[in-house]
Amino acid sequence: MSLHPQVGALLERVARSQLPPYYELPPAVSRRLYHDTRGAISPMAPEMASVTLMLVPGPAGPLPVRVYRPAGSAKGEVLPALIFYHGGGWVIGDLDTHDVACRQLSNGARCVVFSVEYRLAPEARFPAAVDDCITATRYLTAQAANLGIDAARIAVGGDSAGGNLAAVVCIDARDSRQPMPCFQLLIYPATDQRAGQSSHVRNADGYLLTRKVMDYFRGHYLPDEADWLDWRASPLLAGSLAGLPPAHVLTAEYDPLVDEGREYADRLAAEGVKTGYKDYPGMVHGFLLMGGVLDTANEAMAGCCAALRGAFDTRA
Repeated sequence: MSLHPQVGALLERVARSQLPPYYELPPAVSRRLYHDTRGAISPMAPEMASVTLMLVPGPAGPLPVRVYRPAGSAKGEVLPALIFYHGGGWVIGDLDTHDVACRQLSNGARCVVFSVEYRLAPEARFPAAVDDCITATRYLTAQAANLGIDAARIAVGGDSAGGNLAAVVCIDARDSRQPMPCFQLLIYPATDQRAGQSSHVRNADGYLLTRKVMDYFRGHYLPDEADWLDWRASPLLAGSLAGLPPAHVLTAEYDPLVDEGREYADRLAAEGVKTGYKDYPGMVHGFLLMGGVLDTANEAMAGCCAALRGAFDTRA
């Protein structure tokens, strides 16, 4: 396949930009750059029944969690939920960069979305993000009745680094004998920090997420190479994936992470986990958030919402 024409036009725009790449900037500046460039490519923010902020206990202090209730839902209505972890290489990204996506998921799957603001590297390196997401997930699950959500229908999900964290949360829940999420939505997840798959070579440059950017993120989050082999950093290296929740794994053809995402989906299925897998031809890493300029992003978002609704209906 070849690049989608809309992706090609986007890449041409990026090439003409005077903005420097993330790896040339301090993390605080990279975060601002990422935040401030989202509006030009994001779709309109859908209206919601409510959007509120809560604080949940975290390992190093309170964690902000943004709560989305879908449009048309009644006050006090008990709904299924998605606990969402944003992407950004564990270094950039926040509640605002993924606000539109969380609104789309909430309305499209008719569920409450809890978007978790976990700590970022290099200020908080591995496994800080893992610890925050596990702790927040356990708290939200335990508080289901008070939060107006169905404890039997709580899914987890995220994109890129957030997909990594969602996968790790599920493995931890199984191994720690905690309540298991009913579903995992893994959007072009990072699953193997060794980065040895062939897609890391063929898609290393020219497709937004480059090898230099990935090295920048990994260098801040995982400066100790020994940690690359820890399953909490590389869930593909976990000893077993059996007994995990059903999954929907999404990848993009021109993404350096496409091969490790496919490998993770294949392993889940081989070890008995009901797994849906969809690769989007002609797309690049991060495309799901680009619905303002990429029609396929809106198609993929609809697919994610359908997968969530199917999982929730199965447990209803």
